[in-house]
Amino acid sequence: MNDKKINAKSPLSIMSAGIKENTEIEITCDGENENKALKEITEAFEKGKAFIPFITCGDPSLEVTEQLVYAMEEAGADLIELGIPFSDPTAEGPVIQRANVRALSGGVTTDKVFDMVVKIRKNSSVPMVFMTYANVVFSYGTERFIKTAAEIGMDGLILPDVPFEEKEEFDTVCKKYGIDLISLIAPTSHERIAKIAKEAEGFVYCVSSLGVTGTRTNITTDIGAMVKLVKAAKDIPCAVGFGISTPEQAKKMAAQSDGAIVGSAIVKLCVQYGRDCVPYVKEYVKSMKDAVMEA
Repeated sequence: MNDKKINAKSPLSIMSAGIKENTEIEITCDGENENKALKEITEAFEKGKAFIPFITCGDPSLEVTEQLVYAMEEAGADLIELGIPFSDPTAEGPVIQRANVRALSGGVTTDKVFDMVVKIRKNSSVPMVFMTYANVVFSYGTERFIKTAAEIGMDGLILPDVPFEEKEEFDTVCKKYGIDLISLIAPTSHERIAKIAKEAEGFVYCVSSLGVTGTRTNITTDIGAMVKLVKAAKDIPCAVGFGISTPEQAKKMAAQSDGAIVGSAIVKLCVQYGRDCVPYVKEYVKSMKDAVMEA
């Protein structure tokens, strides 16, 4: 594309290529299953606006989490955020905090989450990123964590408690193993937005509201202005998260960006229906994906 080449093995590298409508691109595949690969890659370009659901691994159980991934993919999820539970999740509101407590009480560990991803990757190629906290990565060993994440087929990593100025120690290792370290931009970032966007990989996570995660009745942040500042610095997809819970909100946010991210509303369904939550989450994700596609 305009003499630029990207490796389409990484779904996030496709997303971050900034390919606009009516751009002429050439796709080449070779090797085993090359025709199947060509079909799947071509379809990835045709999906339009993205819907990105978040779930906490192990809430209500890792077995249910695995089934939720398959169900959400079938419902149209373009990328899935897997939360690795942590005892002090500072960016989370009460809904996801309690999910972390339940998962940890149920014996969930980072290694068990990795084992679950290995199983998922035997059945699904949906793009997935981990969302967790610096301490989880540090305590596991930064290089060991990121290397393992890459080996089991993860595409990216979100660390909401690591500020831009301190991301290099993680970013260097992520680049080494082909994992995208996803940058977050808050409504108060202003002059830092361009700096953060220039170095962003995969997509930019635009935080819609100040404070912690959780559903909100109204989102008053000027998302369009945030996205313009990002795109002026780098042509990279922007997805909006924090506070989105209804199809109307998802449609509104996606109209001003490249997609919507939803977590707390899905975790609430997992609490409400427990081990029987899969069909309810699937139905909800489908309604949200449909809304995003209308944007």
